[in-house]
Amino acid sequence: MHETYDEYADRQDHRYPESGSVGFSADSRLVWAHVRGPLPEGELSPDTADEWLVIDAGNGRVLARADAEAAAAGSLHLPHPTDPHQMGLSIGEGQDGAPLRWGRWDGRELTMDCLDGDLCLLSLSPSGDRLMTVSHDQDSLAVRDSRGALVEALEWNAEATIPRHPSAPAVGTGSEHDELVVCWHWAGGFLDETILVASTADSDEDWGQTRHWLVDTTGTHGFLPIDYPMPVSGEPTALGSGVWSMLSEAGDVLYVWGPRVLEG
Repeated sequence: MHETYDEYADRQDHRYPESGSVGFSADSRLVWAHVRGPLPEGELSPDTADEWLVIDAGNGRVLARADAEAAAAGSLHLPHPTDPHQMGLSIGEGQDGAPLRWGRWDGRELTMDCLDGDLCLLSLSPSGDRLMTVSHDQDSLAVRDSRGALVEALEWNAEATIPRHPSAPAVGTGSEHDELVVCWHWAGGFLDETILVASTADSDEDWGQTRHWLVDTTGTHGFLPIDYPMPVSGEPTALGSGVWSMLSEAGDVLYVWGPRVLEG
């Protein structure tokens, strides 16, 4: 535990402590801002911890505001790729949960949907019709619509879907590792409307090489482990158009990959 911010201000693993976030709309005319509370007296009710703002990017005027109904340790905006009036907000509350919000601005009012469950929003499909989420406890990867409903039962439990790491002890050895649980990492995204890239880094790292997966939501290919020609050095970031990136371990090289394994 730290007594003051100065103790960890220069550490990479403590970036953006107790902060909100901002994001541009698809047409860059709006800025959506999640502001950590408590707010100055009189701006919102005393019980409000955080608020969500829609701001005119041209003049800085606040167009609308709403109670985010959260107390964030951090957050991330994911804009709808084609509709500038919609925005996703993934909020992290540390061990307390992961509230997910979906906002709509009609030109006069900001309405906000509170999606059920502790869900981390990782990515939107190119159409914006689908959301990729991982549960806060990392056991479930899912594809949802903007109301939070599962799309065509596209939800996968990590333990039931992904095999244990090949270097992990086998089940039944009587060791403490019998209870090892495979889990999803909070990384990945849509490569196109139906293909996802995902990671199981958090449950793999103790056994050596972490694993990334291609997920075909049509069921044609299922889950395919990605066979890189080099050691996995970072987490996958979906770039769209069928490709994703990965940073080198030193952070000085950006690798871009494409799913040739699905061709043909």
